[in-house]
Amino acid sequence: MNAMKVAAIALILAGVLGLVYGGFSYTKETHEANVGPIKLSVTDTERVNVPVWAGIGAIVIGVALLGFGGTKR
Repeated sequence: MNAMKVAAIALILAGVLGLVYGGFSYTKETHEANVGPIKLSVTDTERVNVPVWAGIGAIVIGVALLGFGGTKR
């Protein structure tokens, strides 16, 4: 399996996951304080939305790479 097919499959999977889940979330620490033996930290959960057009575009490009990427002239 060459690199072009791996990239195409990765794009297709990313596009499908983007359409199914609609985005992803991650947690980041914003503030941290140590007051003697007490440790305080504030974490925020951020959500990143993946547009539908981006998911569909990734699938289309992945399929195009699978279909036309392996041809040699």
